Amino acid sequence: MSHPRFGIEEEYFLTDLQSLRMIGSPPPQAIEACRAALGVWFATEMFQGQIEVASPVFSDFEHASDFLRGSRQALRAALEPFALGMLSAGSHPLADWREQVPTDEEHFQYLFERYGHVARRSVLSGLHVHVEVVEPLDRIAVMNEVLPWTPLLLALSCSSPIWDGAASGFMSYRQTACDEWPRMGIPPLFADQRHYDEHLALLMRIGAISQPGECWWGVRPAARFPTLELRMTDACPRVDDALTLAAFFRVLVAHASAQRRPGLLYDQTARSMLEENRWRAKHQGIHARFLVEGIDGDCSLAQWLELAEQRFAETAQVLGAAQLFERARAIIDRGTSADRQLALFNLASEQPQNGRSALGQVAELLLQETAG
Repeated sequence: MSHPRFGIEEEYFLTDLQSLRMIGSPPPQAIEACRAALGVWFATEMFQGQIEVASPVFSDFEHASDFLRGSRQALRAALEPFALGMLSAGSHPLADWREQVPTDEEHFQYLFERYGHVARRSVLSGLHVHVEVVEPLDRIAVMNEVLPWTPLLLALSCSSPIWDGAASGFMSYRQTACDEWPRMGIPPLFADQRHYDEHLALLMRIGAISQPGECWWGVRPAARFPTLELRMTDACPRVDDALTLAAFFRVLVAHASAQRRPGLLYDQTARSMLEENRWRAKHQGIHARFLVEGIDGDCSLAQWLELAEQRFAETAQVLGAAQLFERARAIIDRGTSADRQLALFNLASEQPQNGRSALGQVAELLLQETAG
């Protein structure tokens, strides 16, 4: 079995430590301090009040853990002189999308001009994971093998229950907001890489997209790298959760890559079940019940995770991720970020403390968890 290389992208909201609000237009010096702290791993995002860490290529999780922890620490130190902090979550409890200032770069300006309010409202942060798929493997076949498991990862990642100053009714409102965009969510059913390439060529020919990267599905073949990219998951306040999800996706891709005919059983029925499971995951998170092949009726996330462990434990062991399923169970047992946010929000709404609003207390919690 191969040991695929991988990379991780984390997005952060820059936050005023006094007001606890997402800052619309941070001082240029603060952005330059972040850039200096991260070097080539720093990236801008759609809004000036967001930044991204795009990791180097990893071969093992020890390196990934050291990098993510070190990056967060370096960014926190860089932002402190400006009375700013960073918050990692799918949505910011005190962000008003109407106040956010677009980043003045050609690529982002194109998105705002073309997609209008859909782009302006996308004040969202995700966890993206790239995992290498080595030629001559067909990336679409591997993707089709992996896709049915991705709502499990989404449920574990949920961190965006609050939107526009209120509880949204979703554990991942980010995924609901993503559905306003074209070519997000679940990709169409593609037979193989050739079929996928033909579809993208058609979209380019009719002017639906200007480049392959404008297909933003929850899992996709990366346009610039020989990888599959997970995009469905919310950004994680706790770095351990981000590492768990990255490990899980890597195990899924490695296991799929080792199959003689990956994706063989992925058909329209399986895709329909995937759509339903994604809906349930973004709506109820770890509390949802899921439709899983081989289980009569529906099942809990814990039951689904147990099935995953039976199927992928050997691969996880080979990749040095033997504790993966124990860590995933710990997320279920203690609750996701969305669970913690809603519990605090509901308590603080009834019993305000320290002069902070309920939303402010949630923002403080997320700042603390992001800082570790």
